[in-house]
Amino acid sequence: MNNQESNSTTSALPAMYAWKRVKVVLFACLILSILMKMTWSAWWITIFVRLVMIAMMQLTVFGLFERWPKRLPGWMARWVLQIAAVAIVVPFAAAIAYTLTTLGDPVPWYETKSKLSGFGEMIGAGLLFSPWIAMSALYRHINDQAQRQALSFELERSEFARDALDSRLRLLQAQVEPHFLFNTLANVRELVDSQSDQASQVLNSLIAYLRAAVPNLNNAATTLGQELELVRAYLELMHMRMPDRMQFSIKVDEAALKVQCPPMTLLTLVENAVRHGIDPSEEGGEINVTVQIKGERCIAQVSDTGIGLGVNQGGQGSKGLGTGLANLRERLQLLFSNQAHLSLTSLEPHGFLAEIDFPTQMQAATTISSKGA
Repeated sequence: MNNQESNSTTSALPAMYAWKRVKVVLFACLILSILMKMTWSAWWITIFVRLVMIAMMQLTVFGLFERWPKRLPGWMARWVLQIAAVAIVVPFAAAIAYTLTTLGDPVPWYETKSKLSGFGEMIGAGLLFSPWIAMSALYRHINDQAQRQALSFELERSEFARDALDSRLRLLQAQVEPHFLFNTLANVRELVDSQSDQASQVLNSLIAYLRAAVPNLNNAATTLGQELELVRAYLELMHMRMPDRMQFSIKVDEAALKVQCPPMTLLTLVENAVRHGIDPSEEGGEINVTVQIKGERCIAQVSDTGIGLGVNQGGQGSKGLGTGLANLRERLQLLFSNQAHLSLTSLEPHGFLAEIDFPTQMQAATTISSKGA
């Protein structure tokens, strides 16, 4: 306990004699000594030294009562105690200053009329100016504390907002994961129920896909390169399920492979195209995935030639857009604010186009393409 009190006292000393406070004291003493010299016969340096000694004693008392006692009665404000202490110490500080600056004089200062008069004037000046200077210091101190507290509150608010955003993203991702997995497992069940010869092969592909996909589902962000690997695996899986009804192509700028994006961004669009575009169509169709870099923007498009938005979804404003697209739009809003956009468009004569436009610093490069069988 004694060590803690010693450390507290040691750390309080630099704050008590902070340069800002000492600078104000020296400036005030300089101005006051110049004014006094106009009517005094003493040397200016003597007047200045005496004023500085008085002011430093006042500063010591001001800083002492700033921290002691630690607790005050409810009816007493600390600033009142500090102002009173600064005023009370003036006569004693002036007496000490006069005694130290007249040590070599044959006659004590308090027996010399001129010095005794100057002593009274210094007490009057100290009582007149020092409380106002102390009030000014208190105001600056309170203002600095208010600013630091405001900054602290703003920092806490930002941390709470970030935690809330992270929680919201985790909740949305938790909704997306079962949505996608259950849809995929339902497709495998259809093959098993129909006793298709491809059921075993599709199941093996699904297992391989899930081994690659599941570890990344809970990540805050992934790259388009990783996302496209999952998209390709998923489309190949769906192509094995309906080889005569679904074709696909993937075209992506090489520079886009390292661009950061939320997990399952493209996969959600592709899965939506298969489930709501190709699967319900008797003729099937083709799914085209395109990713381009345009300046500092990344444009990702997933289009299909399925039955189209109007037939299957009941219009763009319908609730039939599904959990996947709704959650994707909210995740993009949370992560990119107004910098990312998800647009949904009907194609003629039939089909559907989903486009995501979000910021990136990557530059466009050569194009890699692949075509489904």
